[in-house]
Amino acid sequence: MLDPELLERITARRVELVELEEQLVKQLAEVRTERDELAVAERVFERVSEQLADERASIVPAPVQVGGRAVMLIPHREPGVEATMLPPDYQRILAAVRQAGGPVMTRQVGEMLGVDVSVRSKLEPLRGRLVRLTDRGWLRKMPDGQFTTRL
Repeated sequence: MLDPELLERITARRVELVELEEQLVKQLAEVRTERDELAVAERVFERVSEQLADERASIVPAPVQVGGRAVMLIPHREPGVEATMLPPDYQRILAAVRQAGGPVMTRQVGEMLGVDVSVRSKLEPLRGRLVRLTDRGWLRKMPDGQFTTRL
């Protein structure tokens, strides 16, 4: 005959294992659901990434490799190098400075391009592009910080 205390322990352990099994089944179902959701998200991400890459390839010139890093080439202004060889953003900046008809501050160029000039973090990248155009000979920077076109 079985010891009643031992029988009670066996029954209690069986109840614990049934509860644990139920928890594990529930967790497994949650894991499988999340895994399936991630697979869908991954497919959507890949599809959108491919679409964006196709759009960028048709709009932006291909980056150049320098020291193993991809960089956008802003050509120096030289005979035979046209403004159309600049990336589209730089073409718009150059056109805005030309349209101004005289020296302009970064803020004015930003306003012409529709940049939120009240936010410094939006203006600084534009200033960087203006300086890059200056460094490559497309624009001239005046001593007072204004930019103008080169003759």
